[in-house]
Amino acid sequence: MQVLRVYQSLWAMEQRIPGQPEASMREHFARIRAAGYDGVCIDLAAHEIPEFRAARPLYEEFGLGCMINAFPHEPDELAPLLALACEFGAVQVNVIGGVMPLYEAEAVPVVRHWMAEANDAGIRLLFETHRDSLLNDLYYTLRLIDLVPEMRLCADLSHFVVDRELRLPLPERDARYMRRILERADCFQGRVANREQVQVQIDFPQHQEWVAQFRDWWTEGMRLWRARSAPDAELVFLCELGPRPYAITDGEQRELSDRWAEALTIREWVREIWRKLDEETADA
Repeated sequence: MQVLRVYQSLWAMEQRIPGQPEASMREHFARIRAAGYDGVCIDLAAHEIPEFRAARPLYEEFGLGCMINAFPHEPDELAPLLALACEFGAVQVNVIGGVMPLYEAEAVPVVRHWMAEANDAGIRLLFETHRDSLLNDLYYTLRLIDLVPEMRLCADLSHFVVDRELRLPLPERDARYMRRILERADCFQGRVANREQVQVQIDFPQHQEWVAQFRDWWTEGMRLWRARSAPDAELVFLCELGPRPYAITDGEQRELSDRWAEALTIREWVREIWRKLDEETADA
């Protein structure tokens, strides 16, 4: 049967509280495991590989799955990141590409080169929707995935909401464009944005219309994924609520909400969506 796995971002564990030291990587892994997550996602560029090799025994010690968000800034920088993913037994690599050709046609050789490298390495490769990266813009992304039909996405929809300053209620045109992204998405990331801020507090009353919209997108995206995926496929949903400056802070650089608690809430929303989709399948 199809399975949902919910991961937590290691980057999202950072607190960045002035004057307060960060917890160790081992403490982060222990807390993630104790909370019942299925895995940990690490974000890294090629020059950070030596630093993050220290995480490998932690995955084994705590029995957590691995996913990697890779940040190659040159065409030849993905290969060592794929090699690390193989070492770690990563379920997939999400590319946030720092190679950003102005025109989509110029990006096609880069995309196909990275896809070929991942195929040779035996690694599942997705391209993440993310600002200041290859898929910076919704319209650029739509044109690029038309040029590379086999290209699959990791959907961090928050970036497109800000990039396009999407409005609610969502116009039919924008709903259609976002559905095309969901149709290509084989992984989803948990963060709620509004048209001006990439990460908003999920329990503030002024943000509830955007919370509802993101929950609808995740539901639609997971329903589409289940319909096209193998009966034994596994879907990864990543809780990725970032520290400041993603997190909004006050004048003393203190966050306005508890990101750890918010991530756990998002995880429960997603698990409930998955349970309802199980019921839909059973009733069909």
